[in-house]
Amino acid sequence: MSTKFKNIITVCMTVVFLFGFAAFSILKQDNTVSISERRPLAAFPKTNGESVLTGEFMTGFEEYTMDQFPLRDRFRTLKAITVFYVLRQKDNNDIYIEDGYASKLEYLMDKESLNHAASRFQLLYDQYMSDKDMKVYFSIIPDKNYFMSGINGYPSLDYNLFISEMQKKMRYAAYIDITNLLELTDYYHTDIHWRQENILDAAKFLASEMGVPLSGEYTQYKVDNPFYGVYYGQSALPLPAEDIFYLNNETLERCRVYDFETNSYITVYDMEKAAGNDPYELFLSGSKSLLTIENPEASSEKELLLFRDSFGSSLAPLLVEGYKKITLVDIRYISPNLLDKFIQFNHQDVLFLYSTSVLNNSITIK
Repeated sequence: MSTKFKNIITVCMTVVFLFGFAAFSILKQDNTVSISERRPLAAFPKTNGESVLTGEFMTGFEEYTMDQFPLRDRFRTLKAITVFYVLRQKDNNDIYIEDGYASKLEYLMDKESLNHAASRFQLLYDQYMSDKDMKVYFSIIPDKNYFMSGINGYPSLDYNLFISEMQKKMRYAAYIDITNLLELTDYYHTDIHWRQENILDAAKFLASEMGVPLSGEYTQYKVDNPFYGVYYGQSALPLPAEDIFYLNNETLERCRVYDFETNSYITVYDMEKAAGNDPYELFLSGSKSLLTIENPEASSEKELLLFRDSFGSSLAPLLVEGYKKITLVDIRYISPNLLDKFIQFNHQDVLFLYSTSVLNNSITIK
């Protein structure tokens, strides 16, 4: 084969590749959501004279072309495999994997973020609790990096300092330390969250510190659908699926869960969500601003106000046994100033339960 003919073939293949992908990107329907990354994808930006002159259009167009690129997920996987297994880098887009567990690097303590979170919690205390007969507690849930990063040579957050800083800012609340009750196997391999079936000891300890005994007698059930956590999509690697379980008993089956967003009753475990894109949302239907769980079989009249992030969705059912009523509040989705319209603050136990990930990125807290 002559050199000239080889050059012609090379040019033709290049033209086909470039124009083929260009035509594919123009003709294919835009995707609105990335299921693997669990985020909305950029849409084609609005075009007008002002957006073009200010550069806003080109910025939006660049984001749009990257998000809507043909075979995007396959190229993301190819890039991740190259980074991890060919170039032997230790992380890809801050996602790293050790012993089959995926996690995201987070090693700088954001003091401004802690201050913001503490200020919102202080507002809640001053506005609703300081002059009431209420016992206030708080606890911090470490992320997987607590067990993975330092021991494997990755930069690590100073968790002792992190917890100490929050304790200083929340002197009105008794701190309940659950870090020594947790280990890496208590978390999902591909997700940020803990496994409900593995945190009974932490739930019992939290309850006992608040003066509530728990027996912890449950039947474990397996969700039929395979579970791929948030880090599965973010890593873009073909990580294996894992099983997701939930704990149930007759008490939980008789509980009534009220969703203030929809003004309707829901179940403790949402099996429709269990079959969806994020099976972790089976626990109390996922991200909800305000819920109440009423336990008709409670042995006491005690109530609990649980200010929480998504970790609290799987923990709250394990605390139900000890309380007549648990109110779950997520102030990432509802303003603290609105709470007295729905909650009568008086005589409850109060637990602030937040993960280090949310506290260190608290801009979402209203």
